[in-house]
Amino acid sequence: MNRRPTLLAAIALTAAAALSLSACGSDDSSKDKNTDKIEGADTGSKPPATPTQSASDSAGRPKITFPSDASNVFEDQKTGDATKDAVLADSAMSVNSVDEAIFKASTGTKALGFYNTAKALSSSITYVRGYIDDNDTWVGVTRYFDRKVTLSGNNQAYVTYCSDESKSYIKNKKTKKVDRSPATANSYVLYHTKLTKNAEGVWQTTDIVSDRGDKACQP
Repeated sequence: MNRRPTLLAAIALTAAAALSLSACGSDDSSKDKNTDKIEGADTGSKPPATPTQSASDSAGRPKITFPSDASNVFEDQKTGDATKDAVLADSAMSVNSVDEAIFKASTGTKALGFYNTAKALSSSITYVRGYIDDNDTWVGVTRYFDRKVTLSGNNQAYVTYCSDESKSYIKNKKTKKVDRSPATANSYVLYHTKLTKNAEGVWQTTDIVSDRGDKACQP
């Protein structure tokens, strides 16, 4: 199929989040070998649409690096609202931090705990461990689209978005084999996320729900 089955699924958002996140569809969690692993706590190379690292120079933001054969592309970066744009930027860095941890085969990267906290951090760590245990990484391009922000007060926000994994593939580090199975409905994933602004002004992802194959994200 393409990228590793389900990214950070089966995590319940708060009731408020469930009510607020309606922009992209339902927030059911997914299964499959795609269901993920949760636990733990601790604590790039980019196409034009990928958030740059310029923001990483403030608030002690760590730089995130990707290998040359993998990239994330984020659409809908500008909303016209400065706060929403900041939320989207840090939401993208949260995604990038998880992938960087996969590429580095380490759950101790600085960015992972910088952009993620609470349930999102523990689930991210377990998700990354799944790659490490299988000696896997991924290559190609993953596109993130239909990204929408709902603000809740001054320090809380919800972001929904879709991912297109039809052009990203699992690669085994030992065999060097790339699984280029054809894209299916499960190549598209719907995400609901909750973010909280910390004392340093960073919008940290605190909770995530994903639904692989959701109709809202199908082409």
